[in-house]
Amino acid sequence: MRVGIVNVTGYVGAELARLLARHSGVELVSVTGRSAAGQSLSAVFPHLAAIELPITAEIDVLVDLAFLALPHHASAQAARPLLETGTRVIDTSADFRLHDQATYEQWYGPHPEPDLLAEAVYGLPEIYARQISTARLVANPGCYPTSAILALAPALALGLIEPEVIVDAKSGVSGAGRTLSLSSHYSEVNESVRAYGLEGHRHLPEIVQELSLAHGRFAGTPQATSGVKVTFVPHLVPMTRGILSTCYAPLTRDLSVKELRRMYAEFYQAAPFVRVVDEPPQTKQTWGSNYCYLHPLIDPRAGRLVVISAIDNLVKGAAGQAIQNMNLMLGYPETTGLEALPIFP
Repeated sequence: MRVGIVNVTGYVGAELARLLARHSGVELVSVTGRSAAGQSLSAVFPHLAAIELPITAEIDVLVDLAFLALPHHASAQAARPLLETGTRVIDTSADFRLHDQATYEQWYGPHPEPDLLAEAVYGLPEIYARQISTARLVANPGCYPTSAILALAPALALGLIEPEVIVDAKSGVSGAGRTLSLSSHYSEVNESVRAYGLEGHRHLPEIVQELSLAHGRFAGTPQATSGVKVTFVPHLVPMTRGILSTCYAPLTRDLSVKELRRMYAEFYQAAPFVRVVDEPPQTKQTWGSNYCYLHPLIDPRAGRLVVISAIDNLVKGAAGQAIQNMNLMLGYPETTGLEALPIFP
């Protein structure tokens, strides 16, 4: 199968190229990046010297599947012409993650291709593998939502918690992208941790949507897209990669930690990249890998569920998950090209 990357010059695009280079089932045949058009991929990213491809302004060869690593709005505009040629599309922006057009436009402005929203499948393989396998347009989840949804979906789907949750999340600086800005400047970030997006982070409606759907499955209303109240506070920490989310919610019944972890393990028994662990995970333990480590526990004094979730924001939170989705769409084993273990230290 022939694949291409639209906008290889960002962090997600470069990570896609790195991971696709070791995939046995596909050939990366086209990479684009308008600001670097005419240069070789190795000139822009020396660590990708083994991939001998020129960077072009547009995908100029036939591909079976294209990854869009563009900003929102630009991504939706690029999706339609590819879909019209029969190319399947995985979009890593936010353009197709939200099912409701009004909700999207509240957070991102007018949608360039609103008629495609109903067709797009939310690309969280642990929940939607069957739908992803037949989709032609997949919306790759955001990094924060991936961490939070994997942490809380089992508890909501099984009715273990009240539909009122808190997500306290910390991310490395690469989550802000490769575009230069004062907020991600080394001197501003180093030796400092700060909360941001307190007025409402753009990943919040995505978390609410998917957790509400999980709760709806327990309540017997699987189409519900509201009902879970989410307080989401993201933080920027002085590291390159990784997200650590600590999630809290009131329990609906008495439960032992042993029983809780058994239920989480059973929920994810068919999910090759989710690991339910007995010790609190660290972001370093996921570095460079497509794994999500979950550590569910109970605060007996408060009657509250606590789940700690760790991922690499550029892999399971972006490029790795996109390739996991591609594997499902093209009929490959879900783990193909993603077998690498985390790098340590």
